[in-house]
Amino acid sequence: MTHRKYEQRLRAQGAEETRRRILDALYERLRSAPSEPVSVDRIARAAEVSRSTVYLVFGTRSGLFDALGADLLRRGGFEDMVRAVLQPDAMKGLRDGIRGNVSMYAAHRDVLRALYSMAQLDADAVGGAVQRLEKGRAAGMDDLAQRLAEQDALRPEVTADEAATVLWLLSGFDSFDLLYTGRSLTLDEVAATLVTTAERALCR
Repeated sequence: MTHRKYEQRLRAQGAEETRRRILDALYERLRSAPSEPVSVDRIARAAEVSRSTVYLVFGTRSGLFDALGADLLRRGGFEDMVRAVLQPDAMKGLRDGIRGNVSMYAAHRDVLRALYSMAQLDADAVGGAVQRLEKGRAAGMDDLAQRLAEQDALRPEVTADEAATVLWLLSGFDSFDLLYTGRSLTLDEVAATLVTTAERALCR
């Protein structure tokens, strides 16, 4: 390895470590003080960087929250969940997808609760990150509902549009949290309840 390439690798590693520190600082702030406004200055201090470094790495406040949302999904198993939903058998995709969603939400429940609550009170507070996450989830449920219809898995009176709405409801964070936190169900019980509800409401 040449000296130049070695220096480039060190710079890339340093940039990734800085990015990780900032995201970890934001995560910890949301987890420990979910009801308080998030200050970029405070996140910068916690990450031991300047405010300008936060903006240099993420571009905007919105970019920072978007990056956190993507990071939570990645660490929570988002790619595995997507693969589960998209498998050829749509009914199995429904069951495994809901189970994957439950595991993903549970992995970072406290921080996701803070993000979703902030989005309800002030969409600008999280830079639209939650809205963009929700838009992607809605599109995924539209696709799953269409595949269920094409595979003749829906009850005759249930349209693909109606199925998409029900799947969107049952796959949401709030549906998970009402059962997990509100009813103190285990992850397996939450998943089983949501899957059973979906199958009884939609499927033959």
